[in-house]
Amino acid sequence: MSKFNDTIIALATAQGISAIAVIRLSGTDSIAVTQKLFKGKNLLEQPTHTIHFGTINNGDKMIDEVLVSIFKEPNSFTKENAVEISCHGSPIIVKEIIKAFLKQGVRLAEPGEFTKRAFLQGRFDLAQAEAVADLIHAETDNARQAALNQMRGGFSNEIKRLREELIHFASLVELELDFGEEDVEFAKRDDLAILIKKIQSYLTSLIESFDQGNAIKNGIPTVIAGRPNAGKSTLLNALLNEERAIVSEIAGTTRDVIEDEMQLGGISFRFIDTAGLRETKDVIEAIGVQRTKEQMQKASLILYLFDLSTLTAREIQDDIFSLDELGIPYFKIGNKLDLVDPALIEKLAAQNFIFISASNKTNIEQLKEAILAKFKINEVKQGDVLVTNLRHYENLTQTYESLERVLYGMATDVTGDFLAMDIRQSLHYLGLITGEITTDDLLDNIFSKFCIGK
Repeated sequence: MSKFNDTIIALATAQGISAIAVIRLSGTDSIAVTQKLFKGKNLLEQPTHTIHFGTINNGDKMIDEVLVSIFKEPNSFTKENAVEISCHGSPIIVKEIIKAFLKQGVRLAEPGEFTKRAFLQGRFDLAQAEAVADLIHAETDNARQAALNQMRGGFSNEIKRLREELIHFASLVELELDFGEEDVEFAKRDDLAILIKKIQSYLTSLIESFDQGNAIKNGIPTVIAGRPNAGKSTLLNALLNEERAIVSEIAGTTRDVIEDEMQLGGISFRFIDTAGLRETKDVIEAIGVQRTKEQMQKASLILYLFDLSTLTAREIQDDIFSLDELGIPYFKIGNKLDLVDPALIEKLAAQNFIFISASNKTNIEQLKEAILAKFKINEVKQGDVLVTNLRHYENLTQTYESLERVLYGMATDVTGDFLAMDIRQSLHYLGLITGEITTDDLLDNIFSKFCIGK
């Protein structure tokens, strides 16, 4: 367990005016330093997990009436002595209270430092610590449940158990190296192969869950694209059921990217309206067209609109060919259904078109259902294990590949030292997930993305 010599402080609730604000302190001296500014019961004599009414004072000046909650080590979030001060939610009150503590030698907390201390002192592993941030930022119920499952253990416990089994075999292989001249085999190769295949099977299920987990956590960026006047802005407004984008019959009205979000089936979709795709000499419009192409490259889904009232069959096929070249999932959406020859509808139906009238909101609900079907995501339940973090996904993939090299090595009778090296590499990647193996740069990168007071 690490020990920290200083006490940190930060506002734990959101900035701005509110009914109450909560200020957090953590560190060995957090209760003692609070007692210096608190007028009420002697906090040093009170039991842990109790709340006390009094005032916070700066010398003879009372700053505010407060409720002080105390948590004594190791029974706190950080496993250190900790204090939470509930005061009135005026920014000036918060500022004055924090200033008073800073005069007592307390330090302002860095982003995520409370959670970082909790991790470093063994409160939970690194994957669970990252889930704390995911839980705070969850925007859908599925995202909340996925983060909660990971924070409460998720795949961490199973990863640790499998890693311990692999460490056992690694130590036996390493031991064999000390008896190289005696040709002994402490680690039975058949048993090692069975264990590796079991680990790979579990890793495969985790790796395959990433697409669903990533969609739940980060949402799905969906670009609405097409030629000018195809009805892209009208479709955005119809999907959102509000006048979000300017609609005009003048080609090139949309010259920049317009974004908005909505939830469908517990998933957050970020719909992005873009400039019409065409060759243009207008400098500003040309920039918009370039941004459209960039957004299409980054999208998880493209809703491509065809103005069926004006496009020729050749133009439609040219656009479809360009979409196929992108290699990104897309829907072919035939717009202006009310203005189209029924014979064209019948001809294109065989090409999996979805036909709508964005202006009349015809078949918009059917389009939403098709989008959800494309990203079929089941409701996340308690205990479900999903990989939502790209860092975890990459480490799991690298672990699988390292284990594959171990199997190949055994199949080709490589020497024990090469076998041990690949096993150690597998253990390294597994350890990076849960935090058995860390670097300062890794921790700084992870916790810098947290809120200041968390």
